[in-house]
This record gives sequence, C-alpha cells and structure tokens, in this order.
Amino acid sequence: MNILHEIEQAEKRIRPHILRTPLIESRELSQLIEGKVFLKMESEQYTGSFKARGSMNKILSLTTAEKQQGMITASTGNHALGCARALEITQTKGTIYLPKNASKSKVAALRHYGAELTFHGTNSLETELYAKQQAKENNHVWISPYDDPQIIGGQGTIGLELCQHLAHIDHVLACVGGGGLISGIGTYMKAHRPQTNIVGCLPENSPEMMLSLEKGEVVMLDEYKETLSDGSAGGLEEDSITFPICQKVVDECLLATEAEIAEGISFAVHTHRKIIEGAAAVTIACLLKNKEKFKNTRVVLIICGANIDAEKLKKLI
Repeated sequence: MNILHEIEQAEKRIRPHILRTPLIESRELSQLIEGKVFLKMESEQYTGSFKARGSMNKILSLTTAEKQQGMITASTGNHALGCARALEITQTKGTIYLPKNASKSKVAALRHYGAELTFHGTNSLETELYAKQQAKENNHVWISPYDDPQIIGGQGTIGLELCQHLAHIDHVLACVGGGGLISGIGTYMKAHRPQTNIVGCLPENSPEMMLSLEKGEVVMLDEYKETLSDGSAGGLEEDSITFPICQKVVDECLLATEAEIAEGISFAVHTHRKIIEGAAAVTIACLLKNKEKFKNTRVVLIICGANIDAEKLKKLI
C-alpha cells in the first residue's frame, strides 16, 4: 500500500471536480504566537468539507462493474455529502447510512442529492459497522469514511496544495477522528517536508486515536460522549489502515475541551466572519490553548468543514 502514490493519482483524478481551497493568514492568531498562522479553508470546499476530496477520488477509481453493484457508505454527514455529490457526478447509485442523531443541517443538505438515506444507530462507529455489514451481505461496494487508500489519497491532496502554497511550514494542525485526513496530509508532508511537525487535534470527549497511539494498539471507548466535534466523533475500527499510518506520520496530539471548541467556533465567526463546524474549531482551540508551544513559528490550521447546525451556531455565538 503506497499512500503517496495514491495521493499523486488522486490529484490527477479529482482536480477537475474539487476546489483549490484558500490559504489565508490569520493576523490575530499570528500576533498571538508572534509568528505566522495560516488557515487552510476546507470549509470553502464543495459540500463544505474536505471530505469532498476522498469520496470523489474513491468513486472515480471504481470500475464500471463495481459501480453497477451499487455503493454503501456511512457518515455523520460530511463524508455522506461528499459521496452524494460524487455519486451524482458519476451517475452511480448508492445508499448512505447515518446515525439517528446526525446534524439536521447535514441531513437537509443531503436531501438535495439523489442518494438514498437510511438511519441506524446513535454514533458514527455503530452506524459504520452496521452499514459495512449490510454492504457485505448484499454484495455492494463499501466506501469507508477513512479506512481506504483512495479516501486517504484524496484527503492527502490538501498536503500537496500546502506544499505548493508555502515554502516553509513548522506545524500542521488537523482534527483527528478515524484518521483519514491526517494520514493523507501527514504522508505527503513527511515525503516532501519531513521537518514539518504533524499535530493531531482531538476533542477530549472523543480522543480514541490519541489513546491508541499512546497505547500502541487501537483503543475503543466503552462510553460515547457527545461533542461539538461531531464530524470526528466515534473513533476507529480495530484493523483500520489509518492507525499504522498515524503511528508513522503523527508527531504529537493535543486535546480540546467542549468549551474550548465552542470558543474556537465563536473566534472564527467574530474574528474572520467564517462559519465553521466543531471539528474545524478543534485546531483553533488547540492553538489558543497552547500558544506558547507555537511561539515564533509558521503554523497551518486545517479548517476542515463548515457544516454546523444553524440553531447550534446561534447558541454558541
């Protein structure tokens, strides 16, 4: 499995179908650390999330025979939106499984596409395992939200864009759930900018990847806790390919509380006039919490998505 090769192939496949998202300097955060902080605005991507990259790459990589089998995936929303858009563009049929408590705004957005929606479970991992079993039993193609070389390859094109835009980066901060985003970005950065520190940012209520990296094996929590970072919640499967990749490319992990994530969302709205979701705010929260750590350096925060429920946003700001 050559993830770097997958990223290079993904760049060729998906470029006509995705946006080269803006990389903007945050003067406020730059002044705070007496350095430079750049925001990679995947919140401005098609479907409002970086997930448009991986899902598009995966579905474009399917053979005609595989497309005819039909597709099943599972997601709390962003991967679902990416898949729904890719299915529409490629005219492929598919079913998307979501948790019963999925964000209303994301469900509403999904209904604008032609994919079939099915609800099961109350967290992303539970829904994912059920949907994966359904795909196996019915001989459909399973599209993992993160545990797939083509999905990781698509997300890794963000790293390629970062290297094209900036000559030097000290730290890249990315939110971590199942690990697809940071696996892709980290693989590309370590190949082309090995000196860059890759930092995984996680909500305290869903720190599975951090705990797994510390223990040296996949850790799954017995109790599911709700988090504003719903796009990264739920952990990862025991045999996920992202875990060994993260062991190689993630240099350290940082945690953010729910209050700190809320502050990150509010910061983006009031300071940059940008609507971002909880998972995107985790990177801002971790920088604000650890500003001394990043003093006098050049930092990129991956602002991974914008899909937040309007009522939730109103309460937070």
